[in-house]
Amino acid sequence: MNARLKVFALLEAQGVPASEADDLVAALEAGAAAGAQCQVVELGGMALASRGEVFADGWDDGVTAVSEALVGIADREWLRRGGRSSGAAELAVHMADVRQRERADLVRLERFVRESVLPGTHPHTTARRRVLEALGEAGGLCTARTRNADGDVVVCTLDAGHYDPDDKPPSKDGKPGGWHKADASIWNDLGAACIPHAAL
Repeated sequence: MNARLKVFALLEAQGVPASEADDLVAALEAGAAAGAQCQVVELGGMALASRGEVFADGWDDGVTAVSEALVGIADREWLRRGGRSSGAAELAVHMADVRQRERADLVRLERFVRESVLPGTHPHTTARRRVLEALGEAGGLCTARTRNADGDVVVCTLDAGHYDPDDKPPSKDGKPGGWHKADASIWNDLGAACIPHAAL
């Protein structure tokens, strides 16, 4: 049952209609039973001769009984296709409900980040950039990056289009002029470890 529900969920996620999903699952289950029946049939006549004729007859009768039972199971599984559409439909409803709750959770999370986290960050800092990226609102920021002394990648936190290589910073005291800035890092595009900003 768990495997069936997982298959239904995967098919539903790919947009497969419930009735078609039922047919596919029923075909798989019927095929599995039919495959087992093929293996059982091969056991006919395989009884050990040393056990005697009566044992051999019982063996073959057992093989026939199991083979017929498996054929019946395969037939029933296939004939029942379409009868599970309600199960697939219920699963689809359940998945839609889960997605709706996930969306509601995301809305609450976004509201919390926007109202409680973002106001606590300072302008032009890596922390603020990360919050804006989480909100999907970092598109207006510069994309230039470099590596700091620790080897970490640092991304500029200023607005896109700010860069002016001729507007040099008077010092490294956090007033970069037209150069790139991220927290205490200030740089231009000429360094070997620098990736220039993208034109936005």
